[in-house]
Amino acid sequence: MGNIHIVGTAHVSKKSIEDVKAAMTEFSPDIVAIELDPGRFAALKHQGPEPSVSDVLKEGNFSQLLVQWLLAYLQRRIGMDVGVEPGAEMLAAIEEAEARDIPVALADRDIRITLTRFWRTMSLWEKMKMGGALAASIAGFGTEEINIDTLTEQDVITAALEEFRKYSPHGARALIDERDAYLAHQLRQLSLRYDRVLAVVGAGHVRGIVRFLDNPASIPPLSELTGEPEVLPWAKIIGIGVVLLFAFLLITIAFSGVGIEVLLLALLYWVLVNGTLSAAFTLAAGGHPLSALTAFGVSWLTSLNPLVAAGWFAAITEAKIRKPSTADFQAIMDADSFETLRKVPLFRVVLVAALANVGSTLGTFAYFIFLFPILGIDPQAVILAGAQNLWDFIGLITPF
Repeated sequence: MGNIHIVGTAHVSKKSIEDVKAAMTEFSPDIVAIELDPGRFAALKHQGPEPSVSDVLKEGNFSQLLVQWLLAYLQRRIGMDVGVEPGAEMLAAIEEAEARDIPVALADRDIRITLTRFWRTMSLWEKMKMGGALAASIAGFGTEEINIDTLTEQDVITAALEEFRKYSPHGARALIDERDAYLAHQLRQLSLRYDRVLAVVGAGHVRGIVRFLDNPASIPPLSELTGEPEVLPWAKIIGIGVVLLFAFLLITIAFSGVGIEVLLLALLYWVLVNGTLSAAFTLAAGGHPLSALTAFGVSWLTSLNPLVAAGWFAAITEAKIRKPSTADFQAIMDADSFETLRKVPLFRVVLVAALANVGSTLGTFAYFIFLFPILGIDPQAVILAGAQNLWDFIGLITPF
C-alpha cells in the first residue's frame, strides 16, 4: 500500500488554502483525492448542464431540496464574511494538481445519495429541530463570532461533532460517519495503485477516516453506504393512520345520535382547518394568491392520501405563475442575502411547496386536537355512544 497524507480543512478558511498548497509542495503526491463527487466538482468548476426545472418539480423532494439550498446559502454567507468562497480549498487543490500535471480523484459519495440518506433516516423531531435552527440562523438569531481557522483543530471539531450527534444522531451518521467510511474506502483503493496519495477533506472527517484506515475490516461494504436506507416509511404509516382516525371519528359521530348537522360541521371544519393553514403558510412563503387558493382547495383531500401532498399542487400553480428557468439554479448559488434568494422564482416555488405541506400537516393535527371543543360536544360521550351504536348496527345486519 502507498502512503496516504490527509489535510483537514475548513471549507471557508484562507488558512486551509495555504495548508493545501504547502502539502502539495512538501508531500509531492502522485494523486490528489478531494472531498467532492462529480456533481459538486462540476458545480465548483462551473461545468456541466444544470438540472431541468421539470425534473425538480417531478421529483417532489421539496423539503430535502430546500434544506440543501439553505445549508449552502448559510455556508456561502460565512464564506462571504471572511472573504473566502466555499470550496476554495478544494479548488486550490484542483488547480495545484492541474498545474503539476497530477491526477485528481473525486473521493466523496454522490451528494444526492448523501442527502437522501440524511433526510430519510432523520426522525421527525430531528427534522423539526433542523428547520427551526435553519430559520433562526437565516434570521440571525443565536449567532456569534466564529474563528474560522479553529475549525481545523481536532479538539474544537470533536466538541462540535459531539454536539451535532446529540442534536441529530441519524443526521450525523449519514453526513459524517458513512462518508468517513466511504472516503476511507476510496483512499485505500487509491493507495493500492499510487505510492503517495494526498487527501484533501473537511477537518471533521479526518479522525473518522484515520480510524477506518487503521482498521480496514471495519469499513462497511459500499452497498451499505450507497443503497436506499432501510427505514420504516413513517410518512405513509402516519398518513394511513390519519385516514383511519378521520374515518373513525366521522363514523362514530354519525352513529352517536348528535345529529346530521354536527357531522356536516365536522366535515366542513376538516376542509376549513386544513385549507386555511396550508394557504396561510403558502402566503407566508411569498406564494401567489392563486397558489394559496390551490393549497386551500386540495389540502383537505391530500391530507387523506399519503401519496400526494398539497405542496405539490401549490408548486405547480406557483411555477406556472413565476415561470422558473434553468438560470435560477445559478441565481440560487449566487444569492448574497435571503431576500435575494426568495426573489429567485425556482426557490420561491420550492419554498411554497415545502411550507404549504407544513401548513397542511399542522392543519391535520389542529383538527384532531380542536374538533370537539369547536363542536361543543363531549368527545368521550360521542365516541363511546357512536361505537356502541355502530356495534349494535353491525350485530343487526350480521347473522349469527
